Formats: sequence, structure tokens, C-alpha cells
Amino acid sequence: MNNKKNNKPARKSDQSLPLFNPENKSDAIVTNNEITRPADKKEKVDNLEEKSASFIPGKKYLQTGGIRTENQGEGAIKKVENNSGTAVCIYFQVHQPFRLREYSFTHIGNDHFYENYEQNIAILNQVSEKCYLPANKKFLELLSLYKGKFKLTYSFSGVVLEQLQLYRPDVLESFQALVASGYVEILEETYYHSLSYIFSKNEFDRQVQMHHDKVKELFSAEPTIFRNTELIFNNDIADHIAGLGYRGMLCEGADKWLNGRSPNQVFAVPGKENFGLLLKNYRLSDDIAFRFSNSGWEHWPLTAEKFTNWIHKHAGAAETINLFMDYETFGEHQWKETGIFNFISNLPPLILKHPDFHFRTASEVLELYPVRDIYDVPDYTSWADADRDISAWNENEMQKEAFNRIYALENAVKQTQDADLLKVWGKLQTSDHFYYMSTKFWSDGDVHKYFSPFNSPYDAAIYYMNILSDLEKILTQ
Repeated sequence: MNNKKNNKPARKSDQSLPLFNPENKSDAIVTNNEITRPADKKEKVDNLEEKSASFIPGKKYLQTGGIRTENQGEGAIKKVENNSGTAVCIYFQVHQPFRLREYSFTHIGNDHFYENYEQNIAILNQVSEKCYLPANKKFLELLSLYKGKFKLTYSFSGVVLEQLQLYRPDVLESFQALVASGYVEILEETYYHSLSYIFSKNEFDRQVQMHHDKVKELFSAEPTIFRNTELIFNNDIADHIAGLGYRGMLCEGADKWLNGRSPNQVFAVPGKENFGLLLKNYRLSDDIAFRFSNSGWEHWPLTAEKFTNWIHKHAGAAETINLFMDYETFGEHQWKETGIFNFISNLPPLILKHPDFHFRTASEVLELYPVRDIYDVPDYTSWADADRDISAWNENEMQKEAFNRIYALENAVKQTQDADLLKVWGKLQTSDHFYYMSTKFWSDGDVHKYFSPFNSPYDAAIYYMNILSDLEKILTQ
């Protein structure tokens, strides 16, 4: 989830907006809250150093089989040495949903525009200025400085890529520059950041293919590793993903299923020993993502030196330490005033001081390290909330009813073969809409409130159900 609540801007009359999708405004370029037309667009990326690693459309950047080789030209990752030691695999999730508007009962049958257009643009601009652009600049500097000794892995939801194409092409270009450095791998996921696997395998497969096509279009990349929405995982999902031809996937290192074992090695599910699993080390990951600026934390302030000492304590005992987190950690969840950018600047040289430690991408870890153990997970797990299951999205009756109604429309929507209706239906599957409906009011409640654009989970449910009623009405006409 990645729905930073924002002060709502004054909204213009939605009645003047086109049906369903803001894509109809695709000729608009939005920067710094100003909407201009392409002819007026100002070049905004020239202050980034990515010009030294320009992205070339059509050029093959993504590794196949995990490791790019020298003959793939400029920007290609050099083949890594087959040594041992400990890998540090840093993975970032980049996602922003299309947020919904406060859609009242009176709108049903009269107004078919469902999204909070101004809020979506305002939040994307805010996150772009606070996180995406400064973080991309920082990481590009580090990737260029360490020339292959520092590497990163990213995945992007299809909906955030759509928003970047529509409203912030300068930010998309800065992500493309990271890929062009040759030291970044991109993973596959569901296009709409959905829980579709749980409700419709056909829809899940459609979204995976859509995501594959979008990543290939924008990054000339063809991912070989999969990352499901919010790291949702179990044995069945792993089996399905392996059947789609992927060579591995990411998941949460949940204590319940590790049963005392370390997450710092490559796992496999029962019967799929050739399909590797990379488990998030959630304690070390969350030290950065959630606790970094918490002055009440016993280890605050977290310095790069302190964190590196924790990492190096695993020398000789860990083969891979997987630090998985939302990209918005840098500058958005942890503001720059907390020192998060200085922390990340200092991390690579300190980690690399120990000769046995190497930064690896997800594919490289699966290429270099064998499966050491079986991770048998019959129930759904995720990286959300303290429960690390799917209760964040599917616990209360409002959420269950919303899921039942949106997926009950699958056949009707697909039979229309209407591209606009399919897109609307897809965006309504985005996991964030159900996350906002959560009624967890204990330790995780504050997190849900922080991300939700609505005043309460009940508001989120009411507006969502009203929208479904309108969509159902359209489909029966």
C-alpha cells in the first residue's frame, strides 16, 4: 500500500470530467501542481546525473536468466564471480493507487467518474518531489560511484507507471536512467496491485501479462522474478508462478513458518526445488522502513555504522540478507530531515568494508546461492501489519462484500470487450481500496489511517460500494 493521506485540494466540478478515466487528459503534463500542455513542458530532468546513463528505448536492459553478460553492451551487468560470502539484496516496491473520490448515493446512475483526480495528482507530485526524484538522484549517484559493487532491485505497479506516464514523465525518465545504469533489476507483479490470485486465476494471469508488457514497453525489460502484491504468498501461489515460467519470487520471512530458522538463505516450496524463494528479513528491513525516525526506539538514532554492524554480525552464517521495503521510505515515510538520505549514502561503503559482503540483485542471489531449505507455507502470508497475513484487506464483512461484488463482475465486464470498462474494473481491484476499509484499531490502526484518504473505513466502504452500484448499473443497461 502506498496511499499517503494528503490535504485535499479544492476539487473542481467532476461533472466536467470525462467518463471513468483521467487518461483522457493524457496530453496534460503536471509538475509542481501546474498543469501544462506538451508544448509548454519544461525540461526538468537536466539537473539529474542520469544523463550520463541515458535510457535508450528498445535497448535490452533486463537480464535473462538472472545475470546480464558483457556482450549485452553498455549498461550491462558484468557477470558476477561465483564466490560465496553474504549477499545484501535491497528491493524497493514503487506503487501509487488511483484513489477514489467521495462518491455518494446520488451519483449512482448520473456520474461515472470515480477517481479523485486532483488528489491523485497532488499526492503523486508530493511523493515525486519528496521521494522519487531525490531518491533516484541519490541512488544513481551511488550506482555510478560503485560501478557494479552496489546494485538494486525494483518493482513498479502498473498503476504507478500509468500515473508517471500521464503526469510525471520526468520522474519516469529518472527511473529509466536507473535501469540504464546496468545495475538495477526489475521484477514482475500484478498490473493493478491486486489480490486477484485469491479470487480469479484468469484475472491474475491477465494482469501479470499486462504488467510484463508495460515493463517491456517502458524499460525494455523482461522480468524473470515475481513479487506478488504486498508479498502475498503461499505454496499454491509459488506453484502457479513457477508454472508461468518465472524462476523465483519474493515473500515475507514470517516467524510462524520459519519456525526458528533464519530467513537469510534461499528457500523453496515443497516439490519446487528449482523455484527459489527470497525471504524478507523483516527485522532489519523494518529498522529502516518503520523505526528509523522513531525517537522512542531503543536503537534510535539509527546510523549507517550501527546498522552495518548488525549486518556484519551475520558473516559466515548468512548467504543472503534481503532488505525489502517501500521506496517511499526515502523522503516520504522517513523525511529527509531524519537523515535517511545520508544514511543510505553511507551504507554501501560500510557494508563493502567487509570483504565477504556483496550487493546482489534478486536474480543474482538465485543464480549464485543454492536452495538450502524448504519454506512450507499453506496459508496466505504478506508483509502487512503485525499479523503478516491477508487480514489487512479481507478481515471484516465490508471488505469481504466488496471483494465478492467486484469479482462477481468479471464475466460481465470481460464480455463487453470494452477497454475502458476493463480498465475501470481493473483499477477497482487495487488492494489499497480494501486496505482503507480495515477496522483494525489496535497497533496497526494508525498505519491504516495514515494511508487512507478517507475519514473512516466506513466512508471508504460506502463510497466504494456506491461506485460498484454505478458500474453494475452500466453493465446491465
